[in-house]
Order: sequence, then structure tokens, then C-alpha cells
Amino acid sequence: MTYASSIRTVLLAVGLPLLSGCGAISAINGATAALDVYELRVPADLPVTTGRALQRDVVIELPTSGGALATDRIMVRPSPLQAQYLADVRWSEPTPVMVQTLMLRALDATQGLRYVGRRPLGASGDFAIVSELVDFQADLAPDANSATVEVRLIARIVRERDLGIVASRTFTASVPAASSDTPVLVDAFDAAVGQVMRDFAPWAMTAVRVN
Repeated sequence: MTYASSIRTVLLAVGLPLLSGCGAISAINGATAALDVYELRVPADLPVTTGRALQRDVVIELPTSGGALATDRIMVRPSPLQAQYLADVRWSEPTPVMVQTLMLRALDATQGLRYVGRRPLGASGDFAIVSELVDFQADLAPDANSATVEVRLIARIVRERDLGIVASRTFTASVPAASSDTPVLVDAFDAAVGQVMRDFAPWAMTAVRVN
């Protein structure tokens, strides 16, 4: 599969030339077309807490991200300064919301907390997890026939009673994709997310337990 047939330019990174008039019209018209939807899930083998759940409430804040990731389109990078999106497909939620959902489900799957959610049950929770999504894209090889999916998430756990940061860590995953076909790329995204969530969930549980 050639690069031209597998990927359609939707957005160029800051500093690159603007789309031509006809290209812009084509992109606008394409935005009205129905898109195939892909959803990522947490791995099924996350460790489950034994014994009684911690009497802690944890709130997962919406991750911050750069503008190129603040969309439900699946991002690829032909070069470090260029952002494009796969044609005719999208994620089930905007990327930061999807990552928030994955973090929430990963912690919930451990069955180790009294409550984990997007908002506190009362005025505030015991801990909040704030994060920044730095990378969530497929970096294309020079021939555009293969790629490497890169995921990088910076997470901090904040104790609500004194706003102290009790733990901070950067989670990364790099997974090769044998082709630039959409299903192959999505499988690589799924594997990368699985690696990150397998590290994130036990790390968060340990930090909450000892603080």
C-alpha cells in the first residue's frame, strides 16, 4: 500500500504551509462523511487486589494535550514536525478523553479502591491524578509502509487535603507496526496502551496505599 492511498492529509503542523484552496474544500467535504470507529481497551490481565479495597477515593482528571491530539482522529506523523490523520476512521472519543477512560478502567479493574471516577463523590476526593498526554501517534517510516506507535503519558498523583504531589512518573510505550494499514496501526496502538496501563495501574495503587 502506498502512502498516498493509505493516508489523507487533514492537518499540517504549525509552521508548515497552509492547505491549498481546493485541498481545504476537500478536507471540509470529507469531514461530513461517516467514519469507521475504533475503541481501545485496557488489558484483561491487570492484577486484581487481594483482600479489602483501600478506603480511598481517586479522581482521574482529563489529561492535557497539545492541539494536534485534542481530536478523535487517529494521528500519524510523516515527520517530527508534521501531523496528519488517517482517512475515514476515528477513535470512539477525543484522544484525551479516551486516555482518561482507559486510566479510569485500569484502576477500576484492580478492584482496590473504594471509588475511582472522573469527578469526586463529594466536595473532593482523597487523591487526584493529573496527567499530560505528550505522544499518542504512529510515526511513519521513511517509505510510509510501516510505522512505530508512540505513547507517552506524564502522570502525577496529588493528595487533595494539602495539594501535595505524592508521586510522579512518565509512562512510555513504543510498538512497531508492520504496515500502515489502519487495522495494523490500531493493533499497535492497543498493544502500546496495554503496556502503559500495566505499568500505570500498580504504580497508582502503590502511591495511594502508602500516602
